Amino acid sequence: MNRLIFILIIFILAFGCEDEKLRPAISSEIGSGEAPVQESWDSEILFSESGKLKAILFADHIRVFEGDEITYIDGVKLDFYDENEIKTSSLTSKKGKADQKTQNMYAIGDVVAKSDSGVVLETEELMWRKKDGKIITDKFVTITSDEERIEGYGFESDQGLKNYTIYNIIYSTKLK
Repeated sequence: MNRLIFILIIFILAFGCEDEKLRPAISSEIGSGEAPVQESWDSEILFSESGKLKAILFADHIRVFEGDEITYIDGVKLDFYDENEIKTSSLTSKKGKADQKTQNMYAIGDVVAKSDSGVVLETEELMWRKKDGKIITDKFVTITSDEERIEGYGFESDQGLKNYTIYNIIYSTKLK
């Protein structure tokens, strides 16, 4: 009887454990080539031109992938500076990306740009073009200042939000 129980236990152990049950689940969504080659958390990156500070990027998480010319950023805060290195405006967004070739920055998701003069820009997506320091988008925007509130589609401005244009205005009102 003991031999029968012993043989039964061996049989259960040998054939009861299937190979698939012992293997851990491996996600097929991420291949070895899709892992970032560089990552950083709580980063601060300074942008300068001819030795003068132009902008500072604060980011929660930055990822760079092999063969990709785009840097992906989560938790974006970007401070802009004028030619005298005085902070003129800041921008925040949920996500962003930077084109490594052109050094243009894209802000995506709950984008809010505020100038030190009190102008506030709200949109879902915009681009800061490095070559001329312009902020542009073709998305819906809301501009609020002490004097007015304007809503529309398509926007271009200097990075200090002093000289801006909304191309297709759908709402405008004076606040004072």
